[in-house]
Amino acid sequence: MTELRWQKSTFSSEASNCVELATAPDGTLHLRESDDPTTTLTLHPSTLHPLLTATRQEIADHS
Repeated sequence: MTELRWQKSTFSSEASNCVELATAPDGTLHLRESDDPTTTLTLHPSTLHPLLTATRQEIADHS
């Protein structure tokens, strides 16, 4: 299996825990929390936008 190259947002500081993203050779996206890298969420690129939209809405609803 190819090792994934994880990236985190440029908005994150080095010390902060954040979501990291990697793209696999088959085109799937992998998300993980930097403080728990053993747990990942694997999804197709077409599902990333709805996930981010729902997450933003959830945050806005609780602000």
